[in-house]
Amino acid sequence: MNGPIVSIARELGFEGNSILEGLVVSIFIAGAFIGSISSGSLVDKLGCRRTFQIDTIPLILGAILSAQAHSVDEILWGRFLVGLGIGVNTVLVPIYISEVAPTKYRGSLGALCQIGTCLGIISSLFLAIPSDNDPHWWRMMLYIASVPGFILTLGMQFAVDSPRWLCKAGKLDDAKSVIRDLWGASEVEKAVKEFQSVSKNDGSDLNSRWFELLEEPHSRVAFIGGALFVLQQFAGINGVLYFSSLTFQDVGVTNGALASSVVGLTNLAGALTALYLIDKQGRRKLLIGSYLGMCVVSMQAVSMFLVVYAINFPLDESLSHNLSILGTVLYIFTFAIGAGPVTGLIIPELSSTRMRGKIMGFSFTSHWVSNFLVGLFFLDLVEKFGVAPVYASFGGFSLLAAIFAKYFIVETKGRSLEEIEMSLNPNFQARDK
Repeated sequence: MNGPIVSIARELGFEGNSILEGLVVSIFIAGAFIGSISSGSLVDKLGCRRTFQIDTIPLILGAILSAQAHSVDEILWGRFLVGLGIGVNTVLVPIYISEVAPTKYRGSLGALCQIGTCLGIISSLFLAIPSDNDPHWWRMMLYIASVPGFILTLGMQFAVDSPRWLCKAGKLDDAKSVIRDLWGASEVEKAVKEFQSVSKNDGSDLNSRWFELLEEPHSRVAFIGGALFVLQQFAGINGVLYFSSLTFQDVGVTNGALASSVVGLTNLAGALTALYLIDKQGRRKLLIGSYLGMCVVSMQAVSMFLVVYAINFPLDESLSHNLSILGTVLYIFTFAIGAGPVTGLIIPELSSTRMRGKIMGFSFTSHWVSNFLVGLFFLDLVEKFGVAPVYASFGGFSLLAAIFAKYFIVETKGRSLEEIEMSLNPNFQARDK
C-alpha cells in the first residue's frame, strides 16, 4: 500500500486524513490478529498443507474485493480478509519450514521466508510505479495480489505434510516416507525414535489446549516469543517499510518510488547475508548482532540516531539528505540480517511439538497488535513530533531488544527440534537425573 495509498485516498475521498490513511494500510493487521490466534488450532487438526490451501480463500477474496472497492468500507473489508489470510500464513510458514527442514539446513531454509518477504515487497514497489501517472492503477495492483493465492493452492497440492505432524496424527508410515524422501533413509529410525520419545513425555497429540501456555516450559517460550515480536515491531521496521516514501519526503527526497526501491533491495541484501550466516554463526549471535551491529555492520540504534542527527543538524542540505538515506539503509540492512529472519525462526525451534502451533499463534498476535499500533499512529506521531523523535525511540527499542536477546535466548543451531525440547523441558531433565 506504500505506493498507491495516495491514489486510493484521493479516489475514495479521504485524502489528507492521516489516521484514515493509516487505517487502510493497517486494517489488514486486525484480520491478521484473528488469523494468527486461530491458526494454532487449525494446524493442530489439519496439518500445515491443508491449512495453507484453506487459507487462500480469504487471501483471494480479499484482494478482489479491495480491487473493486468504491467506498472506504469496501476497501477496509477487503484488506481485513487479506489480513485474515496473512495472519494464518505468517504462523504456518515458519512452523512448516522448521518441521520439514533437515537440522543442518533449518536456519538457512528458514531465512528463505525473509527472502520471500523481501521479494514480495520489491515486486509490489515496482508494481506501484505506474500509479504515479495512472490514478486508477491501484485497482490492477490489487487484482494482481490475488494471484499468489491461486499459486499457493496449486503448489501445496504437491507438497508434503510435516513428518512431526504425521507422527502426532498416528500416520507413522507416512512420516517415515517423508523423512526418507527429505532427510535420507539413514535418518528415519533416529528421527522416529526422537518423535516418539517427545510424544510419550508430553502427550503430543492433536488435542492441545490454550491453557497449557500457562505451564512450564510453554509459558517461558510464549513469553519470549511475544516479547521478541513486540520489541521487533517497536524497533520500527514496519514504520520504515510501510511509509518509507513519506519519510524520505520529510527530509527532502521527493522520488518516493526510488527511495522505497532502495529500501526493498537493501532488505533483500540483508536477508541474503542472513541466509549465509545463520547456520554458521548461530541464531543468538546473529540476533544480538543485528540489533547492536557487533558482527557485521553498525548497530541499528546508531543507524536510527544517524537519521536523527541528519534531520536535527542539517549542516548542508545535500549532506543531510545523504545521511538520512544512509541511516535508513543501515537500519534496514542490520534488521534483515538477524532481527527479521531469526525472530520468526527461533520461536518454533524453542517450542514443544505439542504446543508449537499455539505458541506461534500467541507470539504472532503480539506481533500484529504491535504492528497495528505502529502502522496506525506512525504518520500522526511524525506530524506532531517530527521524524527525529520517532526514529530516536526506534533506536531505544533496538537497544532493549539486544539486551533481551542476550539474557533470554538460547542457541538452537545444529540441534534437532526434539533435542531442543528435551533440554528445555524440566520433565526430561528430571528423568535424566
